[in-house]
Amino acid sequence: MGLASFIGQLEKAGRLKRVKEEVSTDQEMAAIMARHGGTPLLFEKVKGSGYPVAANLCSSRELVSIGLGMPAEKMVKAMAEAIDSPKGPETREADHREIEPDLEKLPILFHYPKDGGRYMSSSIIIANDKEHGLNASYHRIMVLGKDRAVLRILPRHFDEYIKRGLKEFAVCIGSDPQVQATAGISCEIGKSELSIANSLKKTGLVKLAGHMVPDSDFVIIMEFTGEEADEGPFVDLTGTYDIVRKQRVARVKKVFAKPNAVYHALLPGGLEHKVLMGMPKEPTMYREVSKACDCRDVLLTPGGCSWLHGAVKISKKGPEDGKKAIEAAFRGHKSMKHVIVVDDDIDISDPLDLEWAVATRVQADKDVIMRPNEKGSSLDPSSNLETRETAKVGIDATIPSDRKESDFKRAEFSLKTDKEL
Repeated sequence: MGLASFIGQLEKAGRLKRVKEEVSTDQEMAAIMARHGGTPLLFEKVKGSGYPVAANLCSSRELVSIGLGMPAEKMVKAMAEAIDSPKGPETREADHREIEPDLEKLPILFHYPKDGGRYMSSSIIIANDKEHGLNASYHRIMVLGKDRAVLRILPRHFDEYIKRGLKEFAVCIGSDPQVQATAGISCEIGKSELSIANSLKKTGLVKLAGHMVPDSDFVIIMEFTGEEADEGPFVDLTGTYDIVRKQRVARVKKVFAKPNAVYHALLPGGLEHKVLMGMPKEPTMYREVSKACDCRDVLLTPGGCSWLHGAVKISKKGPEDGKKAIEAAFRGHKSMKHVIVVDDDIDISDPLDLEWAVATRVQADKDVIMRPNEKGSSLDPSSNLETRETAKVGIDATIPSDRKESDFKRAEFSLKTDKEL
């Protein structure tokens, strides 16, 4: 499909806005992205760069569903099924050309006034291990100079690959929507996110400088130098600044670009950041809850930064299903702080519907589970800053099994009318 095809689909659907005036990558572009958070944008003239910039492409589930070619309400289950049945992608011929290995030639954004530097924030790292194979994961990259950068790397699979001896890797910017949607999935080591993407929608790999990578508009080959540098400040999912840490430094070796390449910029803390970080965790929650009860849907809510707050819809068969779902949801997404479990008559995408379920179906002394002193998320500024421990809360907002179900159902009109006012 390619990024250009996805952009074309969004434009055909009337969702894309073209920005024809020249825009600076120094805070101006980020401010426009924030102001039009849910609208895909294409900046045609970028000050100091010959490349256009696309933004807000995946800033809602509906937009992702356009790229995947399926209804938004079916995506979580489809992604869960893709995790269980990954398919190796096909290899295609690369049409990239090698360009100057200079990060300053790319339209990399400086987003917020207190940022530590210019950041590649939509960057998908492709790493290969002889035993475990290809791994795809998001990592923010702060530019230190024309050919040097520092990466924020959490202790997950990419970090494990590095400890096993990996030095060289690829950075992909401007990938297919299914690659963007699955690169944030956390599953067992050795199960490639690229195979999950291909199971979701046909995905092609190309070979560049000895690296197998998804067919992306920009591919940057980098190598760790053995140094560390300060990374940050950086605005994370919560919209607050993350702390500065010593992180690994890498050197740029080669840069490749497709003909008519478009740079994909992602606004830190914006809607697209939330969707691409939170949505890939929903299928892992769905899988775990489905083991415990009849799971119908899950959602990491935007108001909870699409990371800290979740909602789970189940078809309740037994009195303990709600509480089983709570425990399973926390297993499926360990960074989650609060979760609400509801019956299948509740729309978990509607905050008012969720609140109504809590208001009418919950007694705190029976239906609220508190788990103090648990490992939480480093993104939560209210957690213990040294241990990252937090208190987790699960709310069972399903209809009590010892009560009449009809007492908890909303009234419905029996009269059908198509009269218009």
